[in-house]
Amino acid sequence: MNATRFGELEVLCHAPARPTHDTPLLFIHGAYISAWCWEEHFLPWFAERGWAAYALSLSGHGASRKRALLDSYSIDDYVRDVAEVVARLPAAPVLIGHSMGGMVVQKYLEQYDAPATVLMASVPPQGLMGSAFGLMLKRPTLLSDLNAIMTGNDVNIDSLREALFHQPVDAADLRRYYTLSQPESHRAIWDMSLFNLPQPARMHQPPMLILGARHDALIPPDQVHMTASTYGRQAEIFPDMGHGMMLEQDWEQVARRVEAWLIERSL
Repeated sequence: MNATRFGELEVLCHAPARPTHDTPLLFIHGAYISAWCWEEHFLPWFAERGWAAYALSLSGHGASRKRALLDSYSIDDYVRDVAEVVARLPAAPVLIGHSMGGMVVQKYLEQYDAPATVLMASVPPQGLMGSAFGLMLKRPTLLSDLNAIMTGNDVNIDSLREALFHQPVDAADLRRYYTLSQPESHRAIWDMSLFNLPQPARMHQPPMLILGARHDALIPPDQVHMTASTYGRQAEIFPDMGHGMMLEQDWEQVARRVEAWLIERSL
């Protein structure tokens, strides 16, 4: 793994020993975390299969610029981060966004094209309100704990388990993930809720793979199907997974589906 900097942005990179694909992959993380979530499994896995695999930490996240200014960052700022990294890559990448990262990808497509995109448990173009309302009704304590993470307060680590995982997760790994988590920009959350939702009529329409998880407490399958219907696609739902699809025990099922889809498109 090569941790590098593209300007003031942290970018994790795995270069393949034997490149077999010309199109690089750029992974975009969700709220409360940073590029490390892709380093656990996906970056080395895809590099072993011949792709140059990159993951950026958005502004205010990980080791990227100006953590102290986190609350000032908008979804448009995150889109600019992606564009900044894309401009430095050797070729236009496939964009793979998880959760909030999926919303960033959708907003990116209003201004830029891409060879293909993958949305994993993505915030739908209709925004977070439906998901938040569902959480309020079904899991109110999880919603309050997420709000506590927002402000940097400690929460019960079991809330992280409930938010991200359906399958068993090693206690040491869970503790490590918890220490790597961080608050999210309130401005970005409001953008995703109400103020800066995607405008599909303005978006480029590259090939798009839309994936979700049956037991996702944050972006449940009905929200994933809503995204798919907006873009005229079919959602694919993994039956035994939670929100953290790239960290679940069966993460490789997701990676293999993405790999097959990319190969089908000669990417």
